[in-house]
Amino acid sequence: MAKKALPIGKNLRVFAGSGNPALADSIATELGVPLGKMLVTRFADGEIRVQVDESARGMDVFLIQPTCAPVNDNMMELLILLDAFRRASAQRITVVLPYYGYARQDKKIKSREPITARLVADLISESGANRVVCIDLHAKQIQGFFRLPVDHLYAGPILGAHFKEVGLINGDTCVVSPDEGGVTRARTLAETLQTPLAIISKRRPAPNKVEITEIIGDVFGKNCIIIDDMIDTGGSIVSGAQALIARGAASVTACCTHGVLSEPAIDRISASPIERVVLTDTIPFRYADHPAASKFTVLSVAELLADAIRRIHCDDSVSELFEKQW
Repeated sequence: MAKKALPIGKNLRVFAGSGNPALADSIATELGVPLGKMLVTRFADGEIRVQVDESARGMDVFLIQPTCAPVNDNMMELLILLDAFRRASAQRITVVLPYYGYARQDKKIKSREPITARLVADLISESGANRVVCIDLHAKQIQGFFRLPVDHLYAGPILGAHFKEVGLINGDTCVVSPDEGGVTRARTLAETLQTPLAIISKRRPAPNKVEITEIIGDVFGKNCIIIDDMIDTGGSIVSGAQALIARGAASVTACCTHGVLSEPAIDRISASPIERVVLTDTIPFRYADHPAASKFTVLSVAELLADAIRRIHCDDSVSELFEKQW
């Protein structure tokens, strides 16, 4: 975080799409600026209508819009908003994407498959964005899909600070990667908490289906923390938790940056041995009234994103915010 607040110029404007208005409000509060005036409605046939209700000419515009569910609506709204600000003669348009939708198809695995993560990057670039800010992209190579500057931030330190605060540290705790691809993220959290590391080896016979094949590491008697970039249907996390308990783990906590929580994730987690789930608010938490809501803790990324916005606006270094790779 910044050692001291950088001054904000008169031409800074922060606007919010309808993807996560609560997070946008929190970011504006951290910055000490009001959200820009804008209207997003629908025509009778469902088409998105956008009206920017204040001048954006010559302004440094930051547009906050995660492309979470409903993914297609939020994605199309983002593209229309970009076109509106480009045509309004904004000096610079920075897209703040707390969650990047369509990120899981980042390469061709089978014949005739699309690379939707690249397609989305092209759409955002061609629609008028000058810069992009993301948090915990599903695949780091997505950063290279853009032909414009991308600031890739990490929520891992926020999660790590929380676990330190609640005392999940040292030898009684074990950080667990849910697959081989997440080892770097899990190792960094383990180093932060000074705990051992374990790895779940698994295979995916089909999308959103998982089979646990092996657990590498000693989890017996440990309070295990499974860390991933996102929880979608919950199948991977729940299967991992069941395998850890079967291996003698004392407890299982799950954490991630993006709580996608598609159906039937909330019910699966509710019925699972997972005691707690720690998320961030990159995606709105939609289950506050669910009986299992008490299992969930939602941490805010508003301060992190506000600091990034302030640094970009003031042409200051953003690298300090992601020097520690997660």
